[in-house]
Amino acid sequence: MNNEEFKILLRFFKALADESRLKIVGILANQECSVEELAALLQLKEPTVSHHLAKLKELNLVTMRPEGNAHLYQLDSEALQSISKEIFTPEKIASLIEDVDTEAWESKVLKTYIEGDRLKEIPTSRKKRLVILKWLASKFDMEMKYSERTVNEILKCYHPDYATLRRELISYQLMRSENRMYWRFVQD
Repeated sequence: MNNEEFKILLRFFKALADESRLKIVGILANQECSVEELAALLQLKEPTVSHHLAKLKELNLVTMRPEGNAHLYQLDSEALQSISKEIFTPEKIASLIEDVDTEAWESKVLKTYIEGDRLKEIPTSRKKRLVILKWLASKFDMEMKYSERTVNEILKCYHPDYATLRRELISYQLMRSENRMYWRFVQD
């Protein structure tokens, strides 16, 4: 998502992060209304309604047409659909995290449970345990097969409960085992 699209999205959410503006959008989706009518429907003062309409007009969500001395407002459904098609796609929403460190949580888990090169304890949380198990799996070469004894010796370097760790590596499908031989496994 480029910077301009991000700003539009941010303005859109800020504009609609107000109960009165959301209600105005809802009312205008069904009918045209004047400021006076909206004020009566929402039990707000007319200047307050005008302020909310100005915010919605900034995003081109509301159109206004004069009728005599009054101005009638209506939701611009085409503008709403345009924003939806251009900005509210799964790809665009996913791109909001481009500058977010997606590995920050995993790094925090590793710092919490690993001291030096030793595992302090095996996490009870499945998500945290998976982070630790991936770290342990990285200690095994992808191209090699290991005997159970060798796997135990390697795991013992990181934590005394090597049997649990070995079983967990298999359980989480980070390693495979056959005839007491083990190898690192990467899922597709």
